[in-house]
Amino acid sequence: MPPTTARTSAAILSLLLPHHRTTDQAHARACAEAFPHQLRQIADVVRAGEPLTFTLPGFPCKSPNPAKVLGHLPDMGERLSLAFLHSLCTEIARVYPPGARLVVCSDGHVFGDLIGVPDDHIDAYADELRTFIDEMGLGRLSLFDLRDVLGDLPHDAKRAHVHDRYAPTTDALRAEIHADDHALALYRGITRFLVEDTAGHTGTRSALQRACRRRAYGVIQRSRAWGDLIAYHHPRSVRLSIHPQPIGAHKFGIRLLDAPDAWTTPWHSTALRRADGTWTLMPRARAAELGRLVRLGGRSSHFTQGSEGR
Repeated sequence: MPPTTARTSAAILSLLLPHHRTTDQAHARACAEAFPHQLRQIADVVRAGEPLTFTLPGFPCKSPNPAKVLGHLPDMGERLSLAFLHSLCTEIARVYPPGARLVVCSDGHVFGDLIGVPDDHIDAYADELRTFIDEMGLGRLSLFDLRDVLGDLPHDAKRAHVHDRYAPTTDALRAEIHADDHALALYRGITRFLVEDTAGHTGTRSALQRACRRRAYGVIQRSRAWGDLIAYHHPRSVRLSIHPQPIGAHKFGIRLLDAPDAWTTPWHSTALRRADGTWTLMPRARAAELGRLVRLGGRSSHFTQGSEGR
């Protein structure tokens, strides 16, 4: 690799490192060289002098648990996260003039039936994200979802198509979870979210946990399928992830906003503006104990500990 390509590639990756989402705190401050897969991907694009593309599966829909979120539409948590991602692309353009763009790959329809969120809520959420991107002038961001791939097919048909074509088998996934600590942590994290987000369950706690463990396999299968579909449509992109990732993994975990838990996302929580002006994410019920609700444009947006909105 030519020295200038290597330096530029490392400089680009170094802009992402402070935001790396990982549960491996012993290596949380790893240098760019600890991510050879991403360095190779970035170097291939830099060598060609082309704009760099990142893909980020996520931003699916709001959690159906009203103790966590303000409603089914995106709010200040998503606004701040999109602005942050756009700012990263802007920073990259300063060290690499061809620039960078990021494709938000909204995956709500991929597993909406497994997480108990209606498809019309998922559509409304994604449409509002597009509105945010336009209104906020985030020209380096774009949104990609199943409508871009399969048009107006019924949602169940879209899910079946993606699953049948790309998803790993349950047996293969089960074997991986039993053998790989990271896969096991992901499975446990998704199971926990499913348990927390299941509303109106009338059976026993143990029955709910068994059902959520089964559904967690389906969520991971379809998430893997969605990842393969994204790779097919964006073959030279650098893959980011909203899930914690170990050092050197093929996916780079990225933290969107400050939160006490490495698994917390804007769609599972509510934004709180602290008295010092900084932001964090937490469940709605906790944010309501600490701050006052702020409404923007006639809708609940976030909580604040300061005098904002008085």
